[in-house]
Amino acid sequence: MQTTLGTPTLSAVLFFVLIVALTLAVTWWAAKRTRSTREFYAAGRSVTAFQNGLALAGDYMSAASFLGIAGLVALQGYDGMIYATGWLVGWPALMFLIAEPLRNLGKFTFADVVAFRLRQVPVRIASAVGGVLTVLFYTIAQMVGAGNLVMLLFGIPYEWAVVSVGAVMLAYVLLGGMIATTWVQIIKAVLLLFGVSLLTLMVLARFNFDVGAVYGAVAERYGQAALEPGGLISDPVDAVSLGLALMLGLLGLPHILMRFYTVPDAQAARTSVLYATGFIGYFYLIIPLVGFAAAALVGRDVIGSIDAGGNMAAPLLAELLGGTPFLGFIAAVAFATILAVVAGLTLAGASALSHDIFLHVVRRGESTEREQVRVARIGTLVFGVLAVILGIVFQGQNVAFMVGLAFAIACSANFPALLLSIVWRRFNTPAAVWSISTGAFLSVLLIVLSPTVWVDVLGHAHALFPLRNPAIVSMTAAFLVGILVSLAIREPDAEAKFDDEKLRTYLGVGAE
Repeated sequence: MQTTLGTPTLSAVLFFVLIVALTLAVTWWAAKRTRSTREFYAAGRSVTAFQNGLALAGDYMSAASFLGIAGLVALQGYDGMIYATGWLVGWPALMFLIAEPLRNLGKFTFADVVAFRLRQVPVRIASAVGGVLTVLFYTIAQMVGAGNLVMLLFGIPYEWAVVSVGAVMLAYVLLGGMIATTWVQIIKAVLLLFGVSLLTLMVLARFNFDVGAVYGAVAERYGQAALEPGGLISDPVDAVSLGLALMLGLLGLPHILMRFYTVPDAQAARTSVLYATGFIGYFYLIIPLVGFAAAALVGRDVIGSIDAGGNMAAPLLAELLGGTPFLGFIAAVAFATILAVVAGLTLAGASALSHDIFLHVVRRGESTEREQVRVARIGTLVFGVLAVILGIVFQGQNVAFMVGLAFAIACSANFPALLLSIVWRRFNTPAAVWSISTGAFLSVLLIVLSPTVWVDVLGHAHALFPLRNPAIVSMTAAFLVGILVSLAIREPDAEAKFDDEKLRTYLGVGAE
């Protein structure tokens, strides 16, 4: 297959310029409406449930979802679908376990909920560490995807591609805050759902609208094994560990949890999850078909030669079926996808630094809104620079796989403490700090010692930790530590405030 990837084309440039111009215009509009911390962090709590559902979908359907899953399915077959399944099934748990308590108890970050009845300083420091680690690992995947995309479409060096993405993303967050980020995510969600739907229709038209024929073509070319489990994950423990991370990591993602503060009340928060689940479910239903079609029509050799991680499978399929103009459109949509997600991640990281650390730890709750917004913007710059550096370091990794590691950190560091603080009276400050610290540092340590980093990145012969995803160990350890410390140490003040927390959780009395 002949491809124009690596050579700038007029259609690609036009679509890129159009999408960037549109989103920057939205940012300029939002900048005039972003004055207070409530507007910078939570869009003034003025987002409707439907808008937030689209924005949640836009925030969640990342480069890993679009480029990564299609690439994994194309190269690894059936096992690539575990990511689509795992990332979807966490949404009902989010709606029933977390959405309402989060909106009623918190203000800007998930640490507000964990610290509601506990001692503020130690809990917020631990929560900020867990949140920042999650955000950084998630950001790596987006920057790798963006760098590959811009490099291949415009023929510029990978490093400069990553830097350019970082610069545009910083403009969104620094100028427009959550208002701009929300609308960029909405625009991106609509474009992505439209683009992938159109690509799927082209695939089906090529196979006379017979889905079975797509799978038959894959089996004919690569054998029946391509449609059976075992291509990517053969160890059942590793499969369970990955599934736990993908499902429960959602409930600990700071940039997703932040979105529940943008709606007026808890009912809108639950309703927005319902909308988001519908949009995301539809997307994950059709994106594996794109991956299988890419394997059948483009070929694994071509996909792997363009990008070792398989991240260009969907754009290559778009070019084969719709020509260079459609490739330009799909690539521009993928670029908008990455920009919107990185903007949300950066805002979540900046809010942890400014709201949790600066306001509650450094200034002990006494700070002007102007100061908080200024610190948030400084935090945004710091995250932007880190994102660029890490994106360059991890060049060549599959983006879906990298996000799976971020989910492992989220479900280990953030989810256990968040859930226990909501449902268990005995849960206390030392338990929260030890649970978050154990989950965060153990998950990162095991990722470094796993085949993913120890062998693939650092070049050692054998990994010191056998599993590629550590969630089954690190999340279990975080829960056990939280429970054991709670049983060993009593905190009467935290237990006494549990009833007040329950009242606010269910009735929303005093919620901001």
